[in-house]
Amino acid sequence: MTTTYKVDLDIFKGPLDLLLFLVRRDELDVRNLPIARIAKQFSNFLDVLELIDLELVGEFVLMASTLAEIKSRLVLPNPAEEEVATETLAENDPRTDLIKQLLEYRKYKDAAVLLEEHAAEWQQQYPRLANDRPDVTNDPSNDLIKEVELWDLVSALARVLEKKVVEKETKIRDDDTPISVYVERIGAQVKAEGKVAFTTLFEDVTQRSKIVGIFLAILELLRHYYFRATQDQDFGEIWVMPPLEENADGPPLPHLAGEGASEPIKTAAE
Repeated sequence: MTTTYKVDLDIFKGPLDLLLFLVRRDELDVRNLPIARIAKQFSNFLDVLELIDLELVGEFVLMASTLAEIKSRLVLPNPAEEEVATETLAENDPRTDLIKQLLEYRKYKDAAVLLEEHAAEWQQQYPRLANDRPDVTNDPSNDLIKEVELWDLVSALARVLEKKVVEKETKIRDDDTPISVYVERIGAQVKAEGKVAFTTLFEDVTQRSKIVGIFLAILELLRHYYFRATQDQDFGEIWVMPPLEENADGPPLPHLAGEGASEPIKTAAE
C-alpha cells in the first residue's frame, strides 16, 4: 500500500488578503490607495503564485485585471468630469468599490485576530481539557504560520527568483524528488544548524519544479511541524528555525524509507 504526500495550498486566503498585506506593509492609506504602485506589487506576487500553482490564481488574476482597469480609468482624462464638483468626483472615484471591499475585509480580519488573542489569553488563565480544541494535524484550516506572514514568504521567494535564471520548461514535467523528501531534508538541516537562511535553501537551484518543491516544503514545515520563521526587518532575510522546546514532540518528519511512491510535484507549461 502506497502513501501519497499532498500539500494543501488553501492558506492563500485570496486577493483581498494580499492587498491588505501590501497596504499594511507599506503603511498606505487604504482610503486613498496608490493604484499604480499597488498594481505593480500585486503583479509581482501574481507571477510567483503562477509559478507555485496555476489552478490557485484565478481570483488573483481577476483582481490584477481590476487594478489595471482602475489604473487606466484614473490616468485617462474625462472632459465631462472636469466641470463636476470635487465632492462628486470623489463619489465617482473608480477606486471606491475596491476600497469598500478592502475596508470590510480588514474589519473582519481584525476581529478574527482579536478573537484569537482573547482565546490565547483565556488558555493561559484556565486549564484546558484535552478535547477543547480540534487537532490541527487533522484540520488544515487551523494551521498557522507564526511570526512571519505567508505573504512575507512569497515576497522572499520573488526576490530569490529575481536573482536567478530559472530554466524554462516547455511542457508539464515531473520533478524526480517528492515533496516529502524536501520536507525531510530541509527539516533535518534546520535542526542540525539551529537556523537556516531562506535564500540559501535555493542556492544553485534553477529548475522551476525544484524551486516550487523547496518552497512548498518550507510551508509544510512551518504549518504542520512547528518550525518557525523570523524576519528582522521588511524585505530582510527570513530565517527558518526548528520547533521550540515545548513543541519538540510534535509530528515527526516524513521517513524517506518507503516514500518512493509519494506524489511528485508538477510545474505548469510555459
